Amino acid sequence: MIAVTDVHYAGARATAAAVVAGAWTDARALLERVVDSAVAAEYEPGALYRRELPPLLAVLAALPAPPDIVVVDGFAWLARERPGLGVHLHGALEGRAAVVGVAKSPFAGASAIPVRRGSSDRPLWVTAIGIDAREAAAQVAAMHGTNRLPTLLVRADHLARGLTT
Repeated sequence: MIAVTDVHYAGARATAAAVVAGAWTDARALLERVVDSAVAAEYEPGALYRRELPPLLAVLAALPAPPDIVVVDGFAWLARERPGLGVHLHGALEGRAAVVGVAKSPFAGASAIPVRRGSSDRPLWVTAIGIDAREAAAQVAAMHGTNRLPTLLVRADHLARGLTT
């Protein structure tokens, strides 16, 4: 089971969404969950995990079973041996789920794998923990959708933002 996640912020509230798929190439979710909570911390460059980890853990706890893989909007690793959101999530889950970070923008010094999808010249930046990063990048490249962002990543974003389409 793969949980594709995203978090959106509005004022003092955080909304986390999880879109669950059975396979990387699924076009539709098996189930979806949305959890609203208070913002845990202010945004701090290079320390996104302080803000994102609490709502992500809340939405993952709302799933009927723990996922095998969690996809986050961001980096697993910021740089060699510098943990990002995904590494912190992996630790909070006690290593029971691999975490794949899919970032839309590069992070200086990050050893991410660029993945180009659709006709976009702008890559997605993939890092991972608990799964080989090259395998994770290949799976992200194979995800459903013809655009830069895979279908289920867009769906998680829309749910977190409260969009119904």
